[in-house]
Amino acid sequence: MGAMPKNAFTALRTDTPVVDKAATPASPRGTAQGAPRLSRNLVFAALAVAVLGLTGFLSWSRFLSAVTVSPAPVESNVREQVFGLGTVGARVQSNVGFKVAGVLIALKADQGDRILAGQMLARLDARDIEAQLAVAKAGVGQARANIEKAKADVISASATLANAKAISARRTDLAKKGFASQEEAQTNEATARVATANLASAQSGVTVAEAALQSAQAQETFEQATLANYSLYAPYDAWIVSRNLELGSMPIPGQSVFTLVAAHTVWALGYVDERLAGRLSVGQPAEIILRSNPSQHIPGHVERIEIESDAVNEERLVQVAFDHVPENIHLAEQAEVVITTGMLSRAVLIPPAAVTDFRDGHGTVWTVENGELARREVTFGPALLDGRLPVVDGLPDTGAVVVAVPVSGLRVGRAARIAEAPQP
Repeated sequence: MGAMPKNAFTALRTDTPVVDKAATPASPRGTAQGAPRLSRNLVFAALAVAVLGLTGFLSWSRFLSAVTVSPAPVESNVREQVFGLGTVGARVQSNVGFKVAGVLIALKADQGDRILAGQMLARLDARDIEAQLAVAKAGVGQARANIEKAKADVISASATLANAKAISARRTDLAKKGFASQEEAQTNEATARVATANLASAQSGVTVAEAALQSAQAQETFEQATLANYSLYAPYDAWIVSRNLELGSMPIPGQSVFTLVAAHTVWALGYVDERLAGRLSVGQPAEIILRSNPSQHIPGHVERIEIESDAVNEERLVQVAFDHVPENIHLAEQAEVVITTGMLSRAVLIPPAAVTDFRDGHGTVWTVENGELARREVTFGPALLDGRLPVVDGLPDTGAVVVAVPVSGLRVGRAARIAEAPQP
């Protein structure tokens, strides 16, 4: 084949006429695509304006508008108190028993009884001692009879002596006149001397009989005392905590039969933190709350403060006596003691969360003064049992309200208004 001309395909193309785009009318589809773009721009603009408005409002409400704050309460006759936990005990507690051994044959009291001083509690078998006491009493009677006999002997000897002296005097007078022999006079005189000796012997017999009576009486007293040891009596007005033996037991000397406490010495033994114990003193009023009846606050007072503290737990033992001991009380029951150490006539009470930079009883609080917020450093008293801190110094005399619950946006000089306190 012959060679094809170079521009052979060019001659076959059809020329396309040039059209003016500006003169061509817009299609409906292009118009529809431009409308959503304009709507989105308007929405974005509206959102931007709303965000700016909200931001401005929040900024104004947070930093420029008056903030509402809750005031700290002001209370009168605020009691400063110290708390302690312990048990019920007694200052006077005794384990009583017999001084002698024997068989327990009578029990006159039981656990929980209230008894009086001198009341019989128990008795041992004492028949052998009773027999010995009877013998001693008979000996006393015999000794008394011997005294009477000795006194009668003295009377008889006195009469005999008087008669012998009279006869001797007459015989001596007759012998001097020659109507009686000298030998007869001497015999009568010797008889008078014998009668004098017999009288002295009879008088000594009285002394011996009286001494025998004293010995018999001492023996009787001893037997009575021994017999008394076979009976157990209450040493004081008491409350029986426990009965430790039953009938038929054979206690040895000194073994406990009953455990007693003096009812008027029942108290609560409370352990108080050493950091708070420095405010305690004897005689301060207190309240005792028993675990069995937590709703009842029993009045009492500080009776004694132990000299030695508990070094391990860092606590001090305080005995709080009941003003009137309740009838239904149990030793070793858990008890709480609340001791009033002072009284504030008027105080502003602030929760610890409202205080900043608290140290050594000092801290900073927010206040509202003349309608504006301010910061003040104040002095606090001891914390109350509920944790609130009483302000004792640092506030102006009038016009200042302490903020009880800090809120966000607080700054010095910002306007503030006081919220109404809730009605009780």
